[in-house]
Amino acid sequence: MGGRRRLSRCQLSDAGRAPHPERLDLGGLLGGMRSSTIRAWSWVHTWSSLFSTLFLLMLCITGLPLVFTHEIEHWLLDEAWAPANPDGDRLNLDQVLDVALSRHPGEVPSFMSFDTDRPVVNVTSRAPDAPAGVYTFQPIDQTSGEAAPPVAGHPVMEFILQLHTDLFLGLPGMLFLGLMGLMLVAAVVSGVVLYAPFMRRLPFGTVRSRKSARTRWLDWHNLAGIVTVAWVLVVGGTGVVNTLAVPIIAHWKDTALADLAAAYDAPVALNERASLDAAVQRAKVALPGRQLQFVAFPGSDYSTDNHYAVFFHGDTPLTTHLTTPALIDARTGALAAVAPMPWYVKALSLSQPLHFGDYGGLGLKIVWAVLDVITIVILISGLYLWLARRRRAP
Repeated sequence: MGGRRRLSRCQLSDAGRAPHPERLDLGGLLGGMRSSTIRAWSWVHTWSSLFSTLFLLMLCITGLPLVFTHEIEHWLLDEAWAPANPDGDRLNLDQVLDVALSRHPGEVPSFMSFDTDRPVVNVTSRAPDAPAGVYTFQPIDQTSGEAAPPVAGHPVMEFILQLHTDLFLGLPGMLFLGLMGLMLVAAVVSGVVLYAPFMRRLPFGTVRSRKSARTRWLDWHNLAGIVTVAWVLVVGGTGVVNTLAVPIIAHWKDTALADLAAAYDAPVALNERASLDAAVQRAKVALPGRQLQFVAFPGSDYSTDNHYAVFFHGDTPLTTHLTTPALIDARTGALAAVAPMPWYVKALSLSQPLHFGDYGGLGLKIVWAVLDVITIVILISGLYLWLARRRRAP
């Protein structure tokens, strides 16, 4: 027939049918990428998403109120309060500590922190036989020694935070959620690899509104995913770092503070400790121009068994989250060392506020919340697409 090739009935049928978006020729569509390669990336994207979806949904839902922790706790806990003697002398830190321990005999101090906008010192203590993570928190009016209303730590927010942090399972729960964070990163990276080739025949942001519901959901899923990819990677990556807080701090103590700890034969007893107030004043001399943040007592997570660790931070948006401790010998009150934090502890310090958007004011928190809601939509739509595909599989 003049060199013209006759097409079979099957070929004629295929030639007249518009290609299905999921049945396109992978070799040509992916610019030379092997079909086995794209199947591998698709497998990674599908199963990393499915394996972690329920836990990621929980993290996104609980993370939404945690973005506004300060605002919510201020609303829930805000009470009209004024110091008892605003113009009088203030108790020194030793007196504040004595008041706190007298109210809970037998407990030992772990941390002492300081409110920035009122004369209140917060003493955190625990019973020697208390389970890990169980503390007593006491805000104390430094002008009188009376109890002050707390401005943080509402039970509802504490419950949400612990669920978000470790599923009430301690370190194993934190590490498990860290694994879910790695799954999220794998799902995002594989999704980016798959997105560009499959969408190159369509304008960016196209939603095929006249197609089936599943196709429309697929387009919305892809669009939302690619728009939020940078944010999800930042939040997912910082979340993984945050789940490693316990081993990171333990490594810091075992390395940076090992020489200081090795110089002592036994932990310092509570009745052998030097003046806390004098120790803090000595630390201020060692680190001038910085703001006092908190004190870690001997035996706590952030110190050795024989030192007060007095932590200071800077006054810029960045250095506010970067702390430097001065280690004071708890027996003698002498300065033992100034121990700048290594890079991995600095990474942890910066990842915590970045994870919740807590470094740019209310405007940034609103942006974080909107992106969090979009991520919830991505997770739900991804689950819907997988279930819809399984229903169509027969």
